[in-house]
Amino acid sequence: MVRTIGIYIYAGFLVLGTFFKLQKTKKMQHQLSKEEIFVQPSLVSRKVFQRTGSTIEVEGQDKLPEGPALFVANHQGLFDILVLLGYLGKPVGFIAKQEIKKLPIISSWMELVRCVFIDRKNRRQSVRAIDQGIDYLKQGHSIVIFPEGTRSRGKQMNSFKSGSFRLAIKAKVPIVPIAIDGTYRMLEESDGKIRPSSVRLTIKDAIYPEEYMSMNSNEIAAKVKEIIRLQLKTNGLEQTKEEDKEKAEQILSPR
Repeated sequence: MVRTIGIYIYAGFLVLGTFFKLQKTKKMQHQLSKEEIFVQPSLVSRKVFQRTGSTIEVEGQDKLPEGPALFVANHQGLFDILVLLGYLGKPVGFIAKQEIKKLPIISSWMELVRCVFIDRKNRRQSVRAIDQGIDYLKQGHSIVIFPEGTRSRGKQMNSFKSGSFRLAIKAKVPIVPIAIDGTYRMLEESDGKIRPSSVRLTIKDAIYPEEYMSMNSNEIAAKVKEIIRLQLKTNGLEQTKEEDKEKAEQILSPR
């Protein structure tokens, strides 16, 4: 637990250390590109992730669309956001819970990268938030959604809520499925203690408007979930093969 507290303190100091850069970025935001604004959130995320002792494998960055896109990811754990901010390879905002707006400095950076804060208990506000997200996409800003709505805390996914797919349908942008695997071992599997994990981030082929416009939001959600599910299943098979290989080598190696 001491190590976990140390990582939280380290993360806190990193965030505090961006305060003056935050003020400068706020003043110059209309003169800066998305990439320039995104530098600090991405850098802090990578440093915190590395501090946990975890490793990451990123696959499929060559599949990232040039313009704005709706990135759709499964949600295994708290560290999913840091993984996407630090290692996706493209500036993104998030559909985030309203409560995060209470976090000083962090919420300001989130506003700068065009995050949308949503109160799921307030239907009217939720509709306004989705509309804001659509506007951001039309303006050229990419957004990440976690359609499960909450962390699965393991490899098994919760059902995908279809409402957030309106963002892509209305903005007419590509939908990019992303499979995140291994983040749940960093925190959720260990009773709140941060532990190292091997994480895999897999970016799948984009689904373009001409492919999904004939589908309703429920059908799109089901298709994207199945793409991510199959990737996670593949990861599991590869891991099993690797474990079997290691066991065989131990048995065959001379004692």
